Amino acid sequence: MTLAQEHAAAEVTEKFGGQAIIEHVANSGLDHPLLHLPTIAGIDFSVTKHVFMLWLVAGTMFVVVTWAVRRYLRQQQLIPSGFMNGLEAVVEFVRDTIVQPNVGTRWVNTWTPLMLTFFIFILCANAIGLVPIFDLVGVLDHWVLHTGEDSFLKRLLHGGTTVTANFNVTAALATVTFGSIIAAGSMAHGFVQYWKNLVPHGLAWPIYILLIPIEIMGLFVRPFALTMRLAANMTGGHIAILAVLSFVFLFADMFGRAMAGIGVGLAVSVPLAVGISALEIIVVLVQAYVFTLLTAVFIGMAIHVHH
Repeated sequence: MTLAQEHAAAEVTEKFGGQAIIEHVANSGLDHPLLHLPTIAGIDFSVTKHVFMLWLVAGTMFVVVTWAVRRYLRQQQLIPSGFMNGLEAVVEFVRDTIVQPNVGTRWVNTWTPLMLTFFIFILCANAIGLVPIFDLVGVLDHWVLHTGEDSFLKRLLHGGTTVTANFNVTAALATVTFGSIIAAGSMAHGFVQYWKNLVPHGLAWPIYILLIPIEIMGLFVRPFALTMRLAANMTGGHIAILAVLSFVFLFADMFGRAMAGIGVGLAVSVPLAVGISALEIIVVLVQAYVFTLLTAVFIGMAIHVHH
């Protein structure tokens, strides 16, 4: 490879492999906000791509579930059918497989609604992130609509679509889990007794000097682990797919021929991208299940104290 080819390859790698990949998975940020809002207390409340996706997922989930349940109640049928049948299967799966074995029969109806909300929201957010809806919008805008550079559609093309790949979103979900753990322990044992239950009783007092900070640290590590696990898994898959697809542009520019990029794409990039995409479909379901399961486990540990 000549020096010129190496320089060209480096420019392509920096342009597509770096900037484009990050732009496709990160939030649109304040450079391309969808809606400008005033700054309050040093915080810019402008609506970004991930905020828009958060509203879209939450709104869609609320409308669809509410419509399905109300339609089922109006029909006054004992046995649901269609979409409601699938929704009931999800409810029973979360209640009987995730919540009840961890929190117990007494508290299952108390914590099932929260676990269902976690599961359905994370599942829908992960799944929508796999659908290239905004890429289709970009193609439509380029060939048909021809909107200006400052239009809403143009700003909508910047940033990733998987809202659960944003650490702020997963941190907010994990914060709800953290508060639920404390609430569950306080409801089951009382607020003061819950904090006493963090460490076993009857030990020598010097042990508590070491044990109490460790247990308090462990209480904060749990939501931190939930935050990192969900966001990192959803981000990593998209970065892997984009990095593999970038081989097409990299090799085309290195050899100065489009056929080189097309050949690498057909032989390497497309098969690998399809395989990673298939794996991502599994990850979508697994991550929703894992987050919900760990939340139920942590709440169950606060209710049923075992040392």
